[in-house]
Amino acid sequence: MADLLPPLKPIPIKDRLSILYIERGHLDVLDGAFVVVDKTGVRTHIPVGGVACLMLEPGTRVSHMACALAARAGTLLVWIGEAGVRLYSAGQPGGARSDKLLYQARLALDDSLRLKVVRKMYALRFGEEPPQRRSVEQLRGIEGARVRETYKRIAAKYGVEWKARNYDTQDWDKGDLPNRCLSAATACLYGVTEAAVLAAGYAPAIGFIHTGKPLSFVYDVADVYKFDTVVPLAFRIAARRPANPEQQVRLACRDVFRESHLLQRIIPGIEDMLAAGEIEPPEPAEEQVGPAIPNPESIGDAGHRA
Repeated sequence: MADLLPPLKPIPIKDRLSILYIERGHLDVLDGAFVVVDKTGVRTHIPVGGVACLMLEPGTRVSHMACALAARAGTLLVWIGEAGVRLYSAGQPGGARSDKLLYQARLALDDSLRLKVVRKMYALRFGEEPPQRRSVEQLRGIEGARVRETYKRIAAKYGVEWKARNYDTQDWDKGDLPNRCLSAATACLYGVTEAAVLAAGYAPAIGFIHTGKPLSFVYDVADVYKFDTVVPLAFRIAARRPANPEQQVRLACRDVFRESHLLQRIIPGIEDMLAAGEIEPPEPAEEQVGPAIPNPESIGDAGHRA
């Protein structure tokens, strides 16, 4: 009977639901399925293989079997603080690929190659070529000034009073409404971007514009799409001043990710950014660990081991 069933294959990132938030529940595996059991014992099934990223908020417990199933399905588990503004830990879905890591590291460590990648990221983000004869540090400064002006322009468009990008991860309620909406929105974007980075086999910490942080490359990639997706959304919701802004932002993020086909764009976008370095990626090693579930037709994304 088993021979009649099609082989198990991972669903590619681009075809998945972008993100789900789970709070105050116990994640477990029952009858081979991923479920959330709340305090009353009610079970809610989660299609873990069809979700790019699960954001686990305070009050959530996760069983060993649930972590193992998420890893096999290539779903990123992220343990976050209230409203997603603090990231405590993340479980890598599948595993990085040595050839991809060596390629990424070579581009980041060579100053001339790194500058080419940074210039490509700038061009993708702002729709124009950056100024010539500028260093990475100079481009970072130019980018920062443009970002601040873009925040002001979008806030004015939606009639939102905007002072500056400022929030305190230790005191969430201390931030003003626009900053809270922006933080919740960017947390969604960073979650799905990290899932895509890991699914493609790259390292979140090896960045080009951002450096020295565990998610430097995630920030680099997410910033390319930020002002086309989550920033206008956050200001639009802040202008309405809803009673539960974080929840409204999350729901709107899922909609805009789907409507903009974001998950279909991120991994090809990563390859396009890195290709600007104009070097050939190394060939995979002969002894490289293969996928846990054979996938000869390459239906899953590049880095999946699941």
